[in-house]
Amino acid sequence: MSADRHKKTSPDANVIARNKRARFEYEVLEQYEAGLSLLGSEVKSLRNGDVSINEAFVRPRDSDLWVVGMNVKLYAQANVRNHDPLRARRLLLHRREIKKIIGKVAERGMTLVPLRLYWKRGMAKMTVALVRGRRKYDKRQVIKKRESDRDIQRAMRRRR
Repeated sequence: MSADRHKKTSPDANVIARNKRARFEYEVLEQYEAGLSLLGSEVKSLRNGDVSINEAFVRPRDSDLWVVGMNVKLYAQANVRNHDPLRARRLLLHRREIKKIIGKVAERGMTLVPLRLYWKRGMAKMTVALVRGRRKYDKRQVIKKRESDRDIQRAMRRRR
């Protein structure tokens, strides 16, 4: 066995795409890891990094969870067997998790948003978060806290 196989990599090494706005726009309450049901040409596009999850959201349908609005660009070499870039893709979770999530989404003001898309043991996985929308003043507080933390870190670096 080669030594490369057991090498620890950083958590960001396998990340395909991130939804950076989600943590700012929403208050994250719970996170779930889900697999994705993909076509072959979609997997190839993911390997190239040709995907965007910024406008994506998760919607329950027929006792399943579906990612809507995830843009996976067409794979050039797939020719006629290519996929629809904006098609809804099924999330793969345990049945009891799906029921629990659907029950929580039914509450007022709750929604599901994908946070990141990544590779785990050669499989495409997605971190999906149960979120509540932030109001304008909440966003201002987040900005203020981030700036104060940054100032503190700057001051600490100067003291060293």
